[in-house]
Amino acid sequence: MSTIIDSAIAALNDKIAGKFGGNAKFIVEGEGSIMLDNSGARAGDDAADVTLSADVETFKGILDGSVNPTAAFMMGKLTVDGDMGQAIQLGATLS
Repeated sequence: MSTIIDSAIAALNDKIAGKFGGNAKFIVEGEGSIMLDNSGARAGDDAADVTLSADVETFKGILDGSVNPTAAFMMGKLTVDGDMGQAIQLGATLS
């Protein structure tokens, strides 16, 4: 598994533990996928209610707070497929 995915899982579990009740998948281009749900973050590529995709740089920025998820979406650096409400909830949790 990718070191980027491994470190992202740890960071996401710190940020969203118990705060995100949805079911989402985050695809990091060229690295892999992360599943997010009420039990936290884990590596995986299961079906999800919403799938978000970004390149490594954008994904790292969202995690460290230097990139606003809404701004990344509006600029086309973050794509969303599925339940936009859950995407918004996840973005608020990560901000």
